Amino acid sequence: MTGTCVILDIGGVLEFTPETGWVQRWEEKLRLPPGTVDERMGGVWQAGSVGAISERDVHEQAATRLGLDAADAEAFMADLWAEYLGTPNEELIAYVDGLRGRCRLGILSNSFVGARERETARYGFDRLVERIVYSHEIGVGKPDARAFGTACAQLGVRPEDCLFVDDVAVNVEAARAAGMQGHLFVDNAATIARITAHVERGRAGA
Repeated sequence: MTGTCVILDIGGVLEFTPETGWVQRWEEKLRLPPGTVDERMGGVWQAGSVGAISERDVHEQAATRLGLDAADAEAFMADLWAEYLGTPNEELIAYVDGLRGRCRLGILSNSFVGARERETARYGFDRLVERIVYSHEIGVGKPDARAFGTACAQLGVRPEDCLFVDDVAVNVEAARAAGMQGHLFVDNAATIARITAHVERGRAGA
């Protein structure tokens, strides 16, 4: 196998994750002013994204900070995960699956404690790519250069041999600044064309 590598984001790329309005519904149910949930939970969301607290801690903090009983705390977390996991981008997933053996494959995701277990169970991303690098497991997220360096190191590839695909422009620019090639995900057609060109160039130069 060549050193040519493709690293993809999850939310907004391999998963479609539109806003479901779950936070607003909870604010209405709890009779809280708009923005209260994020105001009270913002620090918890940030800590969970870099693995500074456990999933159990998140659950307990939600109950405490929002005044939820046990049943409501479970329902609150279920709504969080429903939006987080979204639905699969089946066309792109199938395309990436067909790349196995033709190039190195990885995932780099700004994540949340509990994401690996849930995404593995629902989508099997651990079988799709060689390495999944989650922000909550390495303690740093995109666009920090360390996140891109960790992904390349775990895959054993050079940044210049990697194409990084993300739906957030600042992350794509950060990947380029880290020495990688970058593609901003807008739709499947353009993304598949860009990945195909990258892989074919890599194989031609091997």
